Amino acid sequence: MYARTRNILGRREKNIFFELTTTTLEALLTRRGNNNRASSSKTTKPKSEKLVVVFFSGERICDLRFGRRRALLGAPPTSRRNTFASLAEETRTTVSAMKDGRLGETKRNDGFFSTKRPTLPPPPGFDEVVVEGQGKVLQRENEVFYNRPQVVNRDLSLAMIREFQKRRKEEYENETYQKTRRGKGMYNKVPKESKIIEYLVSEEERERMFASKKEVPKKSENDAKKDDGTKQKEWIEVKPGTFRWQFVGEEVKETIPKPTKEEEKKKEEEETEIKTEKTPLEPITILEGMCATGLRAIRYARELDDVKCIVANDLDPTAALAVENNKRYNALESEEVKARVDKIVTNCGDVRVVALQHEKCFDVVDLDPYGTPSQQLESAVLAPVEGGLLCVTATDMSVLCGNNGEVGWTKYASYPLKAKYCHEQSTRILLAAIQSAAVKNRRYIVPVLSTQIDFYARVYVRVYSSAVNCKSAASNLSYVFQCVGCDSFELQPLGRLEEKSHERTGKTYTRFMPGKLSATVEHNEHGDRRCHNCGWGMNVGGPIWSAPVHDKQWVESALKDVKESSDERYPGKEKVRALLTNCSEELSDSPLHYCLHSMAGTLKITPPTLALFRSAIINAGYKVSGVHCNQLAVKTNAPSNVLWDIMKCWEKEHPAQEDFKNSKSPGASILKKEPIVQAKWTRVHGAFSKAQMAGETRFPTNPEENWGPKNRATGGRSNKREIASCTAPNTKNHRKQAKKK
Repeated sequence: MYARTRNILGRREKNIFFELTTTTLEALLTRRGNNNRASSSKTTKPKSEKLVVVFFSGERICDLRFGRRRALLGAPPTSRRNTFASLAEETRTTVSAMKDGRLGETKRNDGFFSTKRPTLPPPPGFDEVVVEGQGKVLQRENEVFYNRPQVVNRDLSLAMIREFQKRRKEEYENETYQKTRRGKGMYNKVPKESKIIEYLVSEEERERMFASKKEVPKKSENDAKKDDGTKQKEWIEVKPGTFRWQFVGEEVKETIPKPTKEEEKKKEEEETEIKTEKTPLEPITILEGMCATGLRAIRYARELDDVKCIVANDLDPTAALAVENNKRYNALESEEVKARVDKIVTNCGDVRVVALQHEKCFDVVDLDPYGTPSQQLESAVLAPVEGGLLCVTATDMSVLCGNNGEVGWTKYASYPLKAKYCHEQSTRILLAAIQSAAVKNRRYIVPVLSTQIDFYARVYVRVYSSAVNCKSAASNLSYVFQCVGCDSFELQPLGRLEEKSHERTGKTYTRFMPGKLSATVEHNEHGDRRCHNCGWGMNVGGPIWSAPVHDKQWVESALKDVKESSDERYPGKEKVRALLTNCSEELSDSPLHYCLHSMAGTLKITPPTLALFRSAIINAGYKVSGVHCNQLAVKTNAPSNVLWDIMKCWEKEHPAQEDFKNSKSPGASILKKEPIVQAKWTRVHGAFSKAQMAGETRFPTNPEENWGPKNRATGGRSNKREIASCTAPNTKNHRKQAKKK
């Protein structure tokens, strides 16, 4: 290494570099001898030695030789010395740690993820230690499921919970914070035998919550007589011009005059002065319904401030045991970490039961199942407090994207369509399912962020209680009419709101009405609805969530926090930043999107550049933006006929083949019609997003191939199923199936 780097170093740097190299080699040899003596029976070298060599040579010396050589050669001597001085200081720290026998927490970059190596070795019986952010979990075989690609999911959840804490505090200071009121129902109270409640509320609150009903005081004889109706009332003049009903024989009581407005204001001012200071806002409580290894709960406890309690729940006893082991392992680091980790309460049970029994007890509810969350939505909407945050993940993208439409209907009560916008459709179907579950319990949702990442959909919504807003929930849902020939689609709202004024009083009120069909509906000879662009038939899907799926203020604030944070705070910082950037630039009032290459494929022509296509839409007088889940798609409020007119204008400059124009395909049917809107191809400033103008990466690549969900955990048990019981029918087919199992 010294020979390779001598041409870019000065005399002083050469001496320092030679000294550091020799010292490092001595430390490596000393460490190697100690490891060999400690493990004389083993034939292979310990893994720690290999890691040190890779860390020191690959990330420091080689970085100086290959990564920074060109910069150092053209740099002035001062900056060159400063660069080398920083590298030398890092090397000295590493060498001292190696001499002391400590590996240290060395940072390494893995694609767009930055991780750390654990300081403490894993206990006996565990294969490795998984480090993500500040959380550390123990792993062995495939005992408990750990999904490494979902590091973006966990980072994004941390960013949104931090933003939720910020908004919650602002609402409390502005006196807009809504207190949670329990309703009358079967699950309006936490059971006394619950072990979780003692971590959620104080002793005084528990005594008040489980206090028995006080006995109703008995009525006196005079009150009983009044109620019997034996006494008669008479109309008595109390004051000149003032009359009231009173029992016969009772003394006439003078009515107290009502206070004036000025007197009421004085009273209010006096009361405000007498009032004591406002009680401080309590820390948040979090429920992680399916914790698995507990990595998410550990990261919440270690990286979030102002947290009261985190309930890590899982139905598998193996997972609950793993959480306890990981808690003890993290607590060994320091007393501060131990105090934070102690806030995690491990519970082994069904998340549906926990949510129902602890109605409106948690500020944040996180559901991240292996597959669909449809079975847990009915109970999950009850657990958050008023204005609480509900985080839901769905990994059954095959169902949500329309590959199994009938299964999507059974799980989400919505029929997904197999179209180019299927990934955005998945988030909107999930929101519609959550809304449907909430309305049944007189609650409604307000989405703050809805994303589709890699192989799963992740949504963040706030949950409120209001009977009036539940009535207007139908206006947020729509059916989708998708053409089977081209990419055209239409939305049919399920409900609508009408503002009307009363005839006599003149006051305005809202009427809840069913949705109306558009006037431009066309039908074919068989009476089926057809596309007005190509004339082919249309399929019906949905209902989906057609209201805005992002809160731009939330997203922009979270994006600012992510940009200002270090890589250690968010291991998947690059992808989280790119995702939030794309979501902040999306149009909020335009559901679903169009794919440019798919539209060009329908017409059998070479597509225009994305910048030209977006410029033509803006020149036509419409809005346009990108989509966070497809880099070749456009989201716009322009109708489909305008988009096809722009593509037809492009086809005139880049004509398709004559054989195709004479065919009966949907693209040929579109080209036969003359365009009404003439496209203008002048480039405009709005054709490029802010991220593109700044040169930021909007869609970073995944670090590995096959970046997707891993196999389900086996829990240390074999995957072989038991042979069918003897009570089953004794048939040949059944015996064959039993043998196969």
